[in-house]
Amino acid sequence: MPIITQLFTVVVLLCLSLAARAEKLRIVTEPWAPYVYEENGRVLGLDYETTAIVFKRLGIDIEWQFLPWKRCLAMLEQGMADGALDIFHSDERDSLLLYPSEPLSDVEFVMFYANARPHPFRTLDELSGLTVGTSPGYLYGQAFMDSTVFERETAPTHEANFGKLQLGRIDLLITDRRVGRRVLQQMQLSGQFTENPMVVSRQSQYLAVRRKAGMDLLVQRFSAELKRFKREQAYAELIARYDAAPATRATTAPLRR
Repeated sequence: MPIITQLFTVVVLLCLSLAARAEKLRIVTEPWAPYVYEENGRVLGLDYETTAIVFKRLGIDIEWQFLPWKRCLAMLEQGMADGALDIFHSDERDSLLLYPSEPLSDVEFVMFYANARPHPFRTLDELSGLTVGTSPGYLYGQAFMDSTVFERETAPTHEANFGKLQLGRIDLLITDRRVGRRVLQQMQLSGQFTENPMVVSRQSQYLAVRRKAGMDLLVQRFSAELKRFKREQAYAELIARYDAAPATRATTAPLRR
């Protein structure tokens, strides 16, 4: 039997199996605007909408669950979720997760500081004695994670981190460039903070699923359909709506989220 026929047969059987058991793939993620977020009862975002379209074309129903990122990772490890949206590739997770070859989007981690207490910098070594706000469960690249010149302090949400920065409880915070801009816009605080131009790390985001029967072929189908969708006008319109550059393969070491 030709390999294409085998691939199609297994994916069809997987879809029929899910339907027969009235089950959906449970995908977990953390609100991460503009990539995925909830607004007025609707789920929106570049990566969410892209993923929803691809799965619809594959004929697979999805049950979405929004949780703090650390909880998302725990659910994957405990087998309580089938996959995660907007997760970075990590060699340590290869035994647990399967990743499509095509990424959904790229992120750039930068730091923000309060204009009232500016801390511009060009290298991480210039942050000696300072405290940087982080998010639990996130990895920001080897250089950031290994540095001993500054302290790290976590907060449960990005909004909480900006609140701490505004009050002077931390000196800087690190987050994705677009996420930081979005949070500041929503909090109406854009004029009070500055985005430092240095990119601490770059990485691609994926839709990854747990390793189990049929999932290896599913991610191949997902990747192929995602590549097709990215060549369509509908994807270009999503990119324009969310002001995001098309995803390219990152060349930096694995991080993450």
